[in-house]
Amino acid sequence: MGEWSSFTAVVRGLCLLYVTNKYLGTVAITYGPSMLPTLNVTGSILLVERISTRTGKLRPGDVVIFRSPETPRKIVCKRLIGLEGDQITYVVDPQSGDRCETIVVPKGHVWVEGDYIYNTKDSRNFGALPYGLLEGRAFWTLLPRKDFGPLTPKPE
Repeated sequence: MGEWSSFTAVVRGLCLLYVTNKYLGTVAITYGPSMLPTLNVTGSILLVERISTRTGKLRPGDVVIFRSPETPRKIVCKRLIGLEGDQITYVVDPQSGDRCETIVVPKGHVWVEGDYIYNTKDSRNFGALPYGLLEGRAFWTLLPRKDFGPLTPKPE
């Protein structure tokens, strides 16, 4: 009978881990220059909560993770700039000029951008992001150690 009780304990533990990761929160590893100076180019480890996306408690300025609309297997980290109905003015191609466009974020979508606008692939490239692709909101930096602490909204 001892074998079954340890097997049951392992199954329960795995179920708890799955539910926690799927519905409550997870850890995300990010790398690349698109979120400089907020996140480290060589990699940051973030705590991500998944409740805000399910309850609609996201706000402009939050750092979010989402499935890439171009490569669905890829998870991406960017800053939430606008929610549905918001009017967004953005620089179309910051590397070759300062021409701006203004759009209204469509119903059921959000607008995301990287903090380092000269090297990022974001809503300026793929348009407004469907809300259903959002996976969670990053709220705490674990590593690198010098950045340990809460992720705060970007000052405007």
